[in-house]
Amino acid sequence: MATDRPHPHEAARPPRRRAWRRLGLLGVVLGVVAVLVLRRNRRTSLPHGAPSFARAFEVAAPVERVAAFHEGPEALRRLQPPGSGATFHRVDPLGEGSVTEFTMGRWPLTIRWRAVHRDVTPGLGFTDVQVAGPMRQWIHRHEYRALDRGRTSVSDRIWYRHPDGPRGAATRLIFNPVALGALFRYRAHATRCAVQAGR
Repeated sequence: MATDRPHPHEAARPPRRRAWRRLGLLGVVLGVVAVLVLRRNRRTSLPHGAPSFARAFEVAAPVERVAAFHEGPEALRRLQPPGSGATFHRVDPLGEGSVTEFTMGRWPLTIRWRAVHRDVTPGLGFTDVQVAGPMRQWIHRHEYRALDRGRTSVSDRIWYRHPDGPRGAATRLIFNPVALGALFRYRAHATRCAVQAGR
């Protein structure tokens, strides 16, 4: 007559050891979840709410070519409008924590800017954050997305805040939706010229 006997391995394993093993597996799962949450939070550096400025345009070129242009060492120089008076003092190869330093304008009205790149995902986009410069806050998210094999959408979102007092009155003359719209229209034109010509 068959009897309900435990498996030999189960019989040999004390209940307390099985409980500790289950707790160990639970700890591993919780650890993995914590790492994923921390990684997501670390990469989510964008402010809540709508950006202060947003612009998107399409390019008749594959996303690989668009990404190569915008992630290249000459991109920022080639995206500056004529007459901007931009002088570059440091341009690191794009990567997490890379730094760009430049001066805009002409003496005596010059602006020194230092930006650090965050959330860099090659082929998808990056964020540049002003760490020294005229604005109280400047966070710029730049992304590109394939629409099909030969078309790419390029988008820019900027969250910015002006400083208080006379300095803020001055920055409002330079960094406002109208001026930024003109700047990014030129950048769209420069991007199309560069990537659609295959340069």
